[in-house]
Amino acid sequence: MKWVFLFCLCGLFLVIGLGCSGVPRVTDSAAGFRAVRAEMEARPTVVVGSPAERQGIERLKLFLSRIDADSVRSQTLTVYAPDAYLNDTLVSRRGATNIQTYFQATVEAAESITANIEDVTRSADGFYYVRWTMDVRMKKVAAGETIRTLGMTLVRFDDQGRVLIHQDYWDSAAGLWDHVPGIGRGIRWIKGRLEQ
Repeated sequence: MKWVFLFCLCGLFLVIGLGCSGVPRVTDSAAGFRAVRAEMEARPTVVVGSPAERQGIERLKLFLSRIDADSVRSQTLTVYAPDAYLNDTLVSRRGATNIQTYFQATVEAAESITANIEDVTRSADGFYYVRWTMDVRMKKVAAGETIRTLGMTLVRFDDQGRVLIHQDYWDSAAGLWDHVPGIGRGIRWIKGRLEQ
């Protein structure tokens, strides 16, 4: 088994070596977020301690605590600003209606999605950190099993308390990919090799 692992590792290095040029490349997965952040920085944000801030936080907490067909239909367009940006590490969406469509597809694939909001903290630069534990039961992925993950959402509100930026940070491998047949087996195999 060690020989198979070493053979695969050597093959990986060979592929990487053949693909490398004299100029180092950078894969920047945060470029989209930085571009949206730069665009949104000039927009007015919610006033600290205002009713709009309190209402925005409460709307977001209520929405994230139980995401289902009814909440997506009735709450998404009031929680998110018309040109909001969402990245949940799986996809990026721009615009409240596109975010709503994405959430609709997500809840159709799920039996239940609930989150326990553990903490909301405001940073000096006007962003809010929402720490959560999420329980998800999918219809076709790990059917019948509750998948629990820890995560944090970075949020920026507009001056009306609607979400302008929603950037999630969570372990999508443990939260989803580990449970997909085929892919999950490969991820678990790689994790096992790295632990040795």
